[in-house]
Parts: sequence; C-alpha cells; structure tokens
Amino acid sequence: MNSAQVPGRADQQLIDHARNHGFDVTGEQLYWWRRHKLLPANAHGGGLGRGLGSTSRPAADSFPLVLALARLSGRGKRPTDLALLLFGEGLPVPEATVRTAFHAAVDTVRLPRGAESGEDLDEQLDAVDRHIASGGQVSVMVPRRARRVDEQIATFFRSAGVPWPPAELAQWDENPGSEPMTPRDAALFAADALLTGSAPLPRIAALLRGTTPGLEVNPIASLVETTVRDVPDSPVLAPDESLSTLTGDVRPVLHALAASAPPGDLAAAWRTAVDARTWALDLCARAEAELAVQAPGEATTEWWTSRQLPAGIWLLEELRTRRPKPTGTALSALGLLLQRDQLAAIDRLHPGCQWDLLHTPGVLPPPVRALLTRPSPAA
Repeated sequence: MNSAQVPGRADQQLIDHARNHGFDVTGEQLYWWRRHKLLPANAHGGGLGRGLGSTSRPAADSFPLVLALARLSGRGKRPTDLALLLFGEGLPVPEATVRTAFHAAVDTVRLPRGAESGEDLDEQLDAVDRHIASGGQVSVMVPRRARRVDEQIATFFRSAGVPWPPAELAQWDENPGSEPMTPRDAALFAADALLTGSAPLPRIAALLRGTTPGLEVNPIASLVETTVRDVPDSPVLAPDESLSTLTGDVRPVLHALAASAPPGDLAAAWRTAVDARTWALDLCARAEAELAVQAPGEATTEWWTSRQLPAGIWLLEELRTRRPKPTGTALSALGLLLQRDQLAAIDRLHPGCQWDLLHTPGVLPPPVRALLTRPSPAA
C-alpha cells in the first residue's frame, strides 16, 4: 500500500485537523492535492532516535489549506479552479500554481470550431460568421433581468406623466436613431476584438446603442462617435479610429500578464472582479426593491445613470453571468490589469487626458474605479 492509502504521522495530523473542523479528508485526497501543487509537502523533522527512522511534520501552511480544500473541493472542480479559489481567499497557495491557473483561464477563451484553424484573420472571422449564421450562439445584449428593470423605470415615469426617456438627453446626442449593433454583430465584434486587439470607435458606439434598446438617444455613444472630430490627429487612434496601443491577438498579452503581474496586483484585480459583481447584483436588487413599491430612489438613479454610461457594460455582463466560474473571475482580473496598463500607455502617448472623468458616477463601477486609478507598473 502506498502513502496515499496509508497516511503517515504528519498526514494523520492534517486528517485529524480537518476532522476537528467537521471535514472528512483521506490520505488519497492529500496525495492528489500535493500532486497538483495545491498543498505543500510535509517538512522533514529529523530522526526519531534509536534506529526508529525519520519523522516529518506538516508545513505550517498546510493546516489552513487543508480546511479550505476540504470545503471547496467537489465534483467538477479542477485543480486550476481550486488554485484560483484558494488564491481568491488569500490562502498561501504556491505562486507558480496560481500563475498556471491564470494561464489556464486564458486558454478557455476559444473561437468556434473551425475559426481557430484559419490561416489568417479574415478566414477566422469568416468562420465565426458562418458559425453564427448556422445557428451558433450569439451575444445576449441585454439580459432579461436588466430589461425588466429598464421597462419598470420607463413605465413608472410615463404613468406619472414624465416623458421617457428624458427630453434633455436628446440635446446631447448628435446622431439620434443611429443603427445599433445587433446580437449577431456583437458576437462577431467580440471575436474581431479578441483576434486584433482593436475596437474601432464607431463599432463601440454601435455596441453602446445596442445595449439600450427602446431608447432613441444615447449621449455616450454620440460622444464616442464624435471623438475623432473632437481630438483630430490623436496619437492614440489608428486610421480605423481604434486605439493603437494594442494590436494582435489579445490572448498572448493576457498570458504574459498571468506570468509577470506582481502577485499583489493579481490579488487586487481578483478582488475588484469579485466586488464588481457584488456591486452589480446588489444595485439590481436594490433598484428592483424600490420599483416594486413604486418609490424609485437612490438605487434607481444609480441604475439609470450606469445604464447610460460605461459602467452599464459591467452591469450587464454580471447580470448575464448566472453562475460565475473561477476561470471567469480570473479572466476579468487579467482584463482589468490590461485596461490599467492601456490607460497608462495612453497617458504616455497623450499626456493630460481628462482622467478625472473616471471618477464621475456611472463611468466606472466603484470597485473598478479604485483599481484603474491606481498607479500601474506600465506607467
């Protein structure tokens, strides 16, 4: 029988420790966790004396890790999932294991079958388009829950005799009624942005218009559409009106961040991703509660403001994700670090940008604002 079946004295201490906290842990589980570098090996403690052989003791980090692993492990949980969950709780999982898990999270981002094998960008995008046209999954622009809140707000104000959307919005939109992005277009846009690292401003504006169905005006979309006119010859805009700070497939860039970002930055970005989801779900629940009693207040105002501004993108994404996975949180964390680096790169190319606007309510979710306005190593 091997050590996975017959626990030694050190492993028995961990098993007893888990049992004392209400968990059943076996020697086989300890072996499996160590095999996947989730649990450190026992530390050798020297000889027992009188020819009785050597002894060992659990590493100090093993005790909290065993309890967490016993709590978090379950059917369908992969080693990388467990590594990310341990990391998210601030537990001392080895750094190399954490980086491997973040790297694996990036590997989950795949194009539809047939697109990945394309020889060039056009072939890959054509394959994505064919996949969508043949019934492949398209983007959910506005989840039902968000749509219901929007409709309840509109119904409340219209029943009170207040024009909706507010007439004041129209004066801020130079292109009212512009064509919004469709769900099919959004799916193709996402693939294009992934493969090229490029997001032309007109398409971003169309995406923003597509996320506010039922509204003929969208001042922020209009602002994006007129950016080139307002800042001609900008060093951060390419000829196709996309940001020129990142080109090519985004996945290698995220892999590089997974390998090189300081552990503290990874942890801060992970917490931000979790907090952004908490913010979105809490805001939605509070707005629903106000509208249920026909008393729109602070939450409804924050909801409406966020829906008209970039924070609404985060809001919709979190409501779109019903069952978040550790890999999704890891991807969000890496995406946040990438955005922070991109802001730093833009600031180098075009000093004096109005970064104070990031603090405007509705531009960013509060947790995201705190991270993106911190100094970046790329600065």
